[in-house]
Amino acid sequence: MSLPIETDAVIIGAGPVGLFQVFELGLLEIKAHLIDSLPEVGGQCIELYPDKPIYDIPAIPVCTGRELVANLLKQIEPFAPQFHLNQEVSTIEKQVDGRFLIGTSQNQHFLSKTVFIAAGVGAFQPRTLNLEGIEAFVDQQVFYRVKNPDQFIGKKIVICGGGDSALDWALYFADKAANVTLIHRRDDFKAAPQSVAKMRALCAAGEMQLLIGQITGLESSNDQLTEIAVTGIDGEVQMVAVDSLLLFYGLSPKLGPIADWGLDIDRKQIAVDTACFQTSSPGIYAVGDINIYPGKKKLILSGFHEAALAAFAAAAYLAPEKQIQLQYTTTSPKLHKALGVSPTTFE
Repeated sequence: MSLPIETDAVIIGAGPVGLFQVFELGLLEIKAHLIDSLPEVGGQCIELYPDKPIYDIPAIPVCTGRELVANLLKQIEPFAPQFHLNQEVSTIEKQVDGRFLIGTSQNQHFLSKTVFIAAGVGAFQPRTLNLEGIEAFVDQQVFYRVKNPDQFIGKKIVICGGGDSALDWALYFADKAANVTLIHRRDDFKAAPQSVAKMRALCAAGEMQLLIGQITGLESSNDQLTEIAVTGIDGEVQMVAVDSLLLFYGLSPKLGPIADWGLDIDRKQIAVDTACFQTSSPGIYAVGDINIYPGKKKLILSGFHEAALAAFAAAAYLAPEKQIQLQYTTTSPKLHKALGVSPTTFE
């Protein structure tokens, strides 16, 4: 095992609440590393509804999930958080000195004084297509995420799904691929209305194809996927030539290894003390949708409140001999310096 990264705080989950946790810790001079199972920051906001409007963020009448994440990233820039993406925390072990040794699925290790679990409803995993033989082509011709769009240019692409991800990529590749076929099990979509309208216009112009049905089989030659069988709602089977199959069936949250960390779990959520949002293990806190307590509401703004209280509790945990003073970003020269802003003068 390589030497672990030593830090004051590790945040598990880089969604909106995990990002705001960085800010609240930063104000208290606590540096943080963030770990997330997804390949980019933003959690559910980016994976599930990046371009859909959010109306209940205080003082922001409306913003998209993408805009919210972008603003949170801008807000935490002064604290220079370190991100470790596309890996899942697999183990947490308390050491004799009170710190936590954290191991990930990519064999990275951290030695942290505190841990903040902001993992939403667990680690997100893509919902897969249950079809015999398809596993042999995953990450070769079958993909559940697009990491490098250029590899699909000029290809015969089949895209499955009816949400924003499926429609967004279908529109993106419409003029870049050899051809694009969109498959959805019904002629009703959960994507943004403007995306659906644009997709239908492209289909009418013959620039892409829409099939209503489900993939029920595949054909291969020389270890290469060549065709898929699509069964329509009328029972008719149509064979579609394919170079690359992109599947966007959504994400499935899984509690995963969290269940084995020795924390009090209630209905697949982590029980916390609402005075400090500490778990049953001192030094480990849980904020956002992953926690549960009487009156819990799964709202982003609730998670922001929890992150603030958890940060103050962690500061007291890290330095029990020190009095933690409440300071205001409006008036505190110390916080102005930390944020890199000029103090405001009031007449």
